[in-house]
Amino acid sequence: MSDRVAELELHAARARRNVVRMIETGHSGHLGGAMSAIDLITALYFDIMNVDPARPDWPERDRFLLSAGHKAMGQYGVLAERGYFDPALLQTYGAMMTALGGHPDMHKLPGVEGNTGALGHGLSISVGAALGLRLAGTTARVFTVMGDGELPEGSNWEAAAAAAHHKVDNLIAIVDNNGLQISGPVAQVMNMAPIAGKFEAFGWAAREINGNDMTEILAALDTAPFTPGKPSVIVAHTTKAKGISFAEDTLAYHYWKPAEGELEQAITELDAKIAECEQKVTR
Repeated sequence: MSDRVAELELHAARARRNVVRMIETGHSGHLGGAMSAIDLITALYFDIMNVDPARPDWPERDRFLLSAGHKAMGQYGVLAERGYFDPALLQTYGAMMTALGGHPDMHKLPGVEGNTGALGHGLSISVGAALGLRLAGTTARVFTVMGDGELPEGSNWEAAAAAAHHKVDNLIAIVDNNGLQISGPVAQVMNMAPIAGKFEAFGWAAREINGNDMTEILAALDTAPFTPGKPSVIVAHTTKAKGISFAEDTLAYHYWKPAEGELEQAITELDAKIAECEQKVTR
């Protein structure tokens, strides 16, 4: 394992612990998608994107849009680990007037580039942002993480068509394909497979990876854009609630209100993972 991968895995483990810390404070939250997407978000903020937490409004920065806004705790956990705000703020999750709401708010928290939560809007916002950056003459890129459960929204495909038509190759979309949404398995609610094939039919360049494997994540993101003149999409196959053994790949943990003993077990498992990752980094 490279030092690069080991360090990112440590940051991801700490971000997952941050998510559980927020649930401990707020007593419930959208666990499943937050945990499945954390490896992807960690790689972006700590390695791939050109950003500066001390200057969150720096004009030349790369942008990140979380289309699936209910995964906000995953983004919050990474932003705190990256130094965008004091981790003590995590203890306000779910409180009245907090900056850490159930969905991200760009007016309240540094590092958040758009207000999302109504599904199917993030890709459209990202296409517009990428076009605007190109017109401004900057080399900044736009990254967006989408959920597989939001893909049936028609606005996604309008945005996909527009991005290909306008050759928006400074846009990289990532589909967090964990296979479960609040109302059931995605394939049963509305089967959108093959996801990569659909984007390719719209004129995108596509890759498929294990979205919880940091080596595969970096290999894909390092080579994006995949084709000059085309927007890129990464279909990241992930595990719902990744990192908590009893919750992984289980629909009931899409939204989690911990039962007796669950919070303690989750904390124990995540602390053990952090310790394991710290040993790898210090070797």
